Amino acid sequence: MKIYTNPPAAQWDELLKRPTMEVKELDGIVKGVLDDVRAHGDEAVAKYTKKFDKADLKTFQVSKAEVEAAEAALDEELKDAILLAKENIESFHRQQRTSVSIVETMPGVKCWRRSVGIEKVGLYVPGGTAPLFSSVLMLGIPAVIGGCREIVLCSPPNEKGELHPAIIYAADQVGVSKIFKIGGIQAIAAMAYGTESVPQVYKIFGPGNQYVTAAKQMVSREGIAIDMPAGPSEVLVCADETADPTFVAADLLSQAEHGVDSQVVLVAFDQDFVQRVQGAIEVQLASLPRQEIARKALDNSVAIVMEKTSEALDLINAYAPEHLILSVKDVESIAEAIINAGSVFLGNFTPESAGDYASGTNHTLPTNGFARAYSGVSVDSFVKKITFQQISESGLQKLGPAVEAMAAAEQLQAHKEAVSIRLARLSNA
Repeated sequence: MKIYTNPPAAQWDELLKRPTMEVKELDGIVKGVLDDVRAHGDEAVAKYTKKFDKADLKTFQVSKAEVEAAEAALDEELKDAILLAKENIESFHRQQRTSVSIVETMPGVKCWRRSVGIEKVGLYVPGGTAPLFSSVLMLGIPAVIGGCREIVLCSPPNEKGELHPAIIYAADQVGVSKIFKIGGIQAIAAMAYGTESVPQVYKIFGPGNQYVTAAKQMVSREGIAIDMPAGPSEVLVCADETADPTFVAADLLSQAEHGVDSQVVLVAFDQDFVQRVQGAIEVQLASLPRQEIARKALDNSVAIVMEKTSEALDLINAYAPEHLILSVKDVESIAEAIINAGSVFLGNFTPESAGDYASGTNHTLPTNGFARAYSGVSVDSFVKKITFQQISESGLQKLGPAVEAMAAAEQLQAHKEAVSIRLARLSNA
């Protein structure tokens, strides 16, 4: 990791610049696949599945027999872990449901809002270098709690045309309606436009590589909603002298192993502490199966030594990390100063991987600085809020004159008449 000491604020953007990709060629590839699937449906999906995933499939939907085989293939320890995570995620997300509250804004005028599940949603679960069955839980559980009627899941098959059994098992456990062995751009296209096999959905969720991300953003411009803009995963660890360098190194590496375009950032208050973290990283890297991926990710990463806590907090909020770990004394008061972050992990014994899997919070979070304006996925992501109002006769008599005056001032006569006609009827009665 490159090390900087007390860099001025004017340099922060450049020092913390996320890895970028060349989008011009990427967009051309993505658009070509999207257009082909829209025009030719399952035929195009099969073509790209063979081209990109090396799987020759005639049908895409996971059968009941495959669901049963997946459950039988998993060892009990992993199934128990998935079920524990499911229970914690459900407990946290159930509390996000809101009840209807009727507000009488003035006598005879009642307004309220009701949450309604998005009828059809699509979940994308990566399965390339790592089968992210945890994302099935993070997306499927709030979709079910939110009341979505049809939940479609797509994930890329291996060369044998199979999904990882943990992905199938998790999808079955949370209540996914249909599971498809489709990945990449063609999966996003199938869910966005619908094919002979895959139902069209109204909103698409889930992480993915640069092609999946570009495809989601492209279909969002055509009226298909998506969860959020997303990019490579990232973590920022803020650590002082009370932190354990081996813990900090492990947290940085747990993010670096996601992909070569991941970014990890260390903000510390002492040069010697950074050196100890660097040493611990080298020791732990040696035993990681994905060490080459992690090493390349570390090339995109920096350690910044700051003298003042206030300046460190300013830097953190400017960067707006997807994941933020605070391994510092007075952690609760420091956490109160955080205004831009996807998810925050407090204290030396709260690793980011706990949130990735099983603590209960959602791991589908805004990256690339979007935490300045976006929240992570929640039950709210899967519902629409519909407002209602009901006005009594006496309520309209009280409210109507104000509406008439405002409509007249905006020179919208028909708006005014919609009230005036009713008021006249009430007056004559």
